[in-house]
Amino acid sequence: MSTSTLSTFPVVREQARHALLLLGAPAPAKLVVDVHTALFDGDLSMSGLATVLRDEERQYDPDTLRPYRICPALHHDLTVARGLVALSCWPGERRLVSPVAARANALAAVARVAEFVAIRNTAGPAVLDLLRRLAETVPGGPEAFLVHDPRALADAARAALADLSVEAVPDAVLRRWEGLDERHRLFGVTSLPHQRGRA
Repeated sequence: MSTSTLSTFPVVREQARHALLLLGAPAPAKLVVDVHTALFDGDLSMSGLATVLRDEERQYDPDTLRPYRICPALHHDLTVARGLVALSCWPGERRLVSPVAARANALAAVARVAEFVAIRNTAGPAVLDLLRRLAETVPGGPEAFLVHDPRALADAARAALADLSVEAVPDAVLRRWEGLDERHRLFGVTSLPHQRGRA
């Protein structure tokens, strides 16, 4: 790892953490970067986040204790949910995602971001562009965005979320995840052809 990477690694990790704490659940890497860019100070980029994810695994040392790591979300078969970024300090119930859970997380994230913007009561061009793009992912979101009140978008996202039926992570999946060593709990297991979709 280069000296420049060593010097920026903690900073990028912390920037990603800020965005993930606001989003509240595993999220696409691009959304993590877009949220941080629009709402926080810093220079988080897709390449920087990809480097952190790669180095978290490559540099992993079980004897090095950290309050959190940036890691991937996992499918219920415990393989990596490609593109979804999570925090290691989140419980398995949050890090293990199904397609329906991923959709629910996305809607909840829109509500959280919109509420955050409403509380701050400032919305420059970058923030408005973020809200507009998020609104396009929510039923009734574009109409809510035109109201020019972020709370209307938050309400639309929560209404769509209420229509989803999200099942809890099966106990068998959680037990299997909890039985893994830390490396595999963080970074997943190798996919087998017959594994996909199995709990």
